[in-house]
Amino acid sequence: MENTASQKKGKKPVVLSCIQPTSVPTLGNYLGALKNWKKMSEEYDCVFAVADLHALTVHPEPAKLRQQILEMYAIMLSIGLDPEKNITFIQSQVHAHAELAWILNCYTQFGEASRMTQFKEKSQKHADNINVGLFSYPVLMAADILLYQANYVPVGADQKQHLEIARDIAARFNQIRGETFTLPEPYIAKVGAKVMSLQDPTQKMSKSDPNPKASISLLDTPDVIIKKFKSAVTDSEACVRYAEGKDGINNLMGIYSCCTGLDFDQIEKEFEGKGYGDFKVKVAQAVIEELKPVQENFSRYMSDKAYLLDTAKKGAEKAEAIAARTLYKAKKKVGLPI
Repeated sequence: MENTASQKKGKKPVVLSCIQPTSVPTLGNYLGALKNWKKMSEEYDCVFAVADLHALTVHPEPAKLRQQILEMYAIMLSIGLDPEKNITFIQSQVHAHAELAWILNCYTQFGEASRMTQFKEKSQKHADNINVGLFSYPVLMAADILLYQANYVPVGADQKQHLEIARDIAARFNQIRGETFTLPEPYIAKVGAKVMSLQDPTQKMSKSDPNPKASISLLDTPDVIIKKFKSAVTDSEACVRYAEGKDGINNLMGIYSCCTGLDFDQIEKEFEGKGYGDFKVKVAQAVIEELKPVQENFSRYMSDKAYLLDTAKKGAEKAEAIAARTLYKAKKKVGLPI
């Protein structure tokens, strides 16, 4: 099935993006991906989900997971996603995801699944819990994508392999059982940022970093944000300019650019003759202003859990209506009763 299948009759291309509820997203998650979701939703038919089934591979504490799922759903709304214009839902509330994942398991080769880099890395990190869910994680991700006949999926470098296997599974199924799934392509954002750790600017900012000073949480208070930026690793040159070998300053300039809209030349002129201390405080203040509306929205949504649960339920119903059609086709093609 050509990628343009769902674009016929003037329809917008479908973009799907999911996020795990394992912890509060970082500034890196926000500037690199989440901030673009709202822009995407104006140009495409978007499907956004809290991928809570994926979070089960690490055996989270149930009460904590339930809270994190609700918080992540609130964050999705807080960044400006309109549940009336977009499909915003919680993955586990749409049963078709798990059902299609099993069918796709049967069209996935053991060898290709075992080659997944993330499986190898997580197996080493969680040597005492190498479960089958961790192994078949990319197949569930493929089901997430293929259920909605997504044309595009925003992916970072660490998820590229998972999109490739989703395409391989879809192509194999289509070849054996006939045209069923749209082959998804990576969505390359027009704007965005690769935000690095504040303590080790050669590494990507990560919510799993054991050093609390290394990352900014989307819900960090202004005082905490200022403290973290003041302790950010830089260099001894004391000159705000973008150059090779100045990883710490390059990272801060990228963050400042994303929050203010200024390019690097403008930033260099603004801080000409000024030290890193002034620059770090200004970057922190720009981040505080950037996150302020998101944090205010989040507080409002979390104070009305009934609204959140009702909105999630309605989103799941919309998602189910689409997913059910794809699942029906897949079950029919493989010979299951329908």
